[in-house]
Amino acid sequence: MHKKLVILAGGASSRMKKESVAKNLTAEEIVQANERSKGLIGVGAQGRPLLDYLLLNAKKAGYEKIYIIIGEQGDLFKEFYGNQNTNNNFNGLNISFATQYIPEGRVKPFGTADALWHAVKQFPELNADEYTVCNSDNLYSAEALYALRRTESPNAFISYDRDALHFSSERISRFAIAKLDESNRLLDILEKPLVDDLEHYKDVEGKIRVSMNAFKFNGAMVYSFLKNCPVHPERDEKELPTVLLNALKEFPNSIVGIPFSEHVPDLTAKEDIADVKEYLKKHYPVLDWQI
Repeated sequence: MHKKLVILAGGASSRMKKESVAKNLTAEEIVQANERSKGLIGVGAQGRPLLDYLLLNAKKAGYEKIYIIIGEQGDLFKEFYGNQNTNNNFNGLNISFATQYIPEGRVKPFGTADALWHAVKQFPELNADEYTVCNSDNLYSAEALYALRRTESPNAFISYDRDALHFSSERISRFAIAKLDESNRLLDILEKPLVDDLEHYKDVEGKIRVSMNAFKFNGAMVYSFLKNCPVHPERDEKELPTVLLNALKEFPNSIVGIPFSEHVPDLTAKEDIADVKEYLKKHYPVLDWQI
């Protein structure tokens, strides 16, 4: 089983920086939400960031080598997790940093596929191995992360039961849904599902499945699709679901959706901060690295 985890943390956090009507935030929390990458917002005990808890779950799941993709102004990550570009020791995890550079003529990063492309160029050992990729602002369970290590499929993603996610109906309705065959192999991804589409996209358990950007990739297999990922026509970004679908065309049956039914705490907007803090108080009363 592979032991490499790539964490996407170089995004612009645009939705988090928008004005909010949330009234239960402290002045410090508002400042952090406006200035920090989402995964570094202090929502945990003693003001520790959400990323601590993701790294803890990664360690529980057996990952050892962590690559955090940061932006060009990502120095704060190094204050938390090690000031060297490579091989920092953080509670027994080996942490390195890849930088996602913004192309000339753009004002914000070029998307998740572009971020991973920068990482595999800066750390080419990823192209000769299998590795997991996930967001920095979602708290995936140790069980879900371990499932990505354990699967024998060359490429995979956690396919979450949409009904188990504790988000508003309006928010969930925006999630792309996955179409899987009877063996949970990916057939298609539908970005903007209509109500009439849902019945045709249910899996063998009768569930609607969505991705929360937790993937397992075969480095050699996806390299060319990362390199040549087209720009999404509406969002003007290069995105990992596009990489998945393009790889699927050339390598049918190479991508499995691993079914999970659990909530995934998420820091997208200021309104999420209080919910995530409460979740951590309940489920992680102590941040214990003695695993």
